[in-house]
Amino acid sequence: MIRGHPHSLADLVQQKADLSRLPHIGSALAEKIQTLVKTGSLPALEKAKKRTPIALSALMQLPGLGPKRVRVLYHELGIRSLADLERAARRGRIRALPGFGVRTEAKILSELQTSTGQERRFNRLEARELAEPLRRFLQRQVGVKRVTIAGSYRRCRDTVGDLDILVTAKRGSPVIREFVAYDEVRDVVSQGTTRSTVRLRSGIQVDLRVVPEASYGAALYYFTGSRAHNIAVRRMALKRGLKINEYGVFKAEKRVAGRTEESVFASVGLPWIPPELRENRGELTAAAKGNLPQLVQLNDIRGDFHCHTRASDGHNSIREMAETARDLGYEYLAISDHSRQVRVAHGLDPERLSQQLDDIDRLNDELRDIVILKSCEVDILKNGSLDLPDKLLARLDLTVCALHYDLHLPRKQQTERVLKAMQNRYFNILAHPTGRLINERPPCDLDMERILRAARDQGCYLEVNAQPLRLDLTDEACLLAREIGTGVAIGSDAHSADTLNFMQFGVDQARRGWLSAHDVLNTRSLQAVRSMLVR
Repeated sequence: MIRGHPHSLADLVQQKADLSRLPHIGSALAEKIQTLVKTGSLPALEKAKKRTPIALSALMQLPGLGPKRVRVLYHELGIRSLADLERAARRGRIRALPGFGVRTEAKILSELQTSTGQERRFNRLEARELAEPLRRFLQRQVGVKRVTIAGSYRRCRDTVGDLDILVTAKRGSPVIREFVAYDEVRDVVSQGTTRSTVRLRSGIQVDLRVVPEASYGAALYYFTGSRAHNIAVRRMALKRGLKINEYGVFKAEKRVAGRTEESVFASVGLPWIPPELRENRGELTAAAKGNLPQLVQLNDIRGDFHCHTRASDGHNSIREMAETARDLGYEYLAISDHSRQVRVAHGLDPERLSQQLDDIDRLNDELRDIVILKSCEVDILKNGSLDLPDKLLARLDLTVCALHYDLHLPRKQQTERVLKAMQNRYFNILAHPTGRLINERPPCDLDMERILRAARDQGCYLEVNAQPLRLDLTDEACLLAREIGTGVAIGSDAHSADTLNFMQFGVDQARRGWLSAHDVLNTRSLQAVRSMLVR
């Protein structure tokens, strides 16, 4: 219906056309289209995602299974994964559901057998929610000493395709047997005495290896990767007459290192390299020269510049957010609710924002051990102007400025839009710069180098947004920011008190981009931050 319309509905929205006058589009659908075009998201959809099991999205990839049918399958049969769907179809349970029937059931089975879709990659939060309970489960098993999750999970990549888990245990430990019997296991792919592979209900594959203490460091190094990094190190080893594999470092048949990762690196004349840097992007040369950066850590963070309250689309009050931030050890917290342009998020108009600023002043008189900074997530309009008047922006301690709509503009136009916004003296931080949503929406087309150089020259900062769906700036852009000398600010973009803890994901992303505490604005004291934000 919408896809087949002869004109771009996004263009019609920008032209302020009445979409409800178009065939098959009522007022409710018109409102949703306008919201989606202007903001890039729908609140109802985001809420639905939070209450819907992660794995259900895989069901909707099958032809013929739309949201309504998946809802019926979930509520009537408890189907949460493709494996559940296949079992129900083979047992003839789907045909009895209203709106399905024998032919639909047969078609579902056929699609399951012929589907060759790409392997799903899980974002950082999804991966953590799958990995950490399993890690704790394995750690509780009899005889288990150490459980470490390696692979791209340990390197803190923004998505994870599978999980590699290493275990050291006493002889006779039942850890393999307990692993394949774990409640979330859907299929046992293989089972041996020291290695087993399973697929969880979510669809993620997990490989478990039980390794001896003498090989633990080598195995951890080997299965952490990346492949390109490992190949480069193995070449260095060969020049020294050494061989590195998952069992250790060998000279001829003799193992000369491998109990620890440090010993593996030392065997090729290198210091230990943090997992986040192991992508063969210059870390070996830097390590050899003693130039590895001292990467930023979570305990370096002294405040957060980006969070929301129930005044816009958050779930807690200003006081609740501030008290949680104080409990995290922060010195300051900026309240950055949306500006008026983001109507779907109940963005603040000048009057409501002014009232909020007064409320913050009163709370600062009451609270101890934390300062609430007055901020706003200000929309960058299509013409590059900011969504609020300068007179009001002057009352803020800082601004977090963002693109929320018109994300498909051509590269030159999109870049000029941001550059113009940066010229405003009240522009401080560019939030989630590319607007990407991992696995959902591609980044907008920006000349990132031009933007980073302009930010450096004008005293602005770019955000490393810690939301697991964003992780924006990318690690590559963080590397470029470091090279150019542009400062960044890591922001949780928290919409509730508990998601202030998303800061860890942002720190991980910054570490992958080689950033040190010196590169990050919110590792500074409040006094230093105030002076550095003045333009």
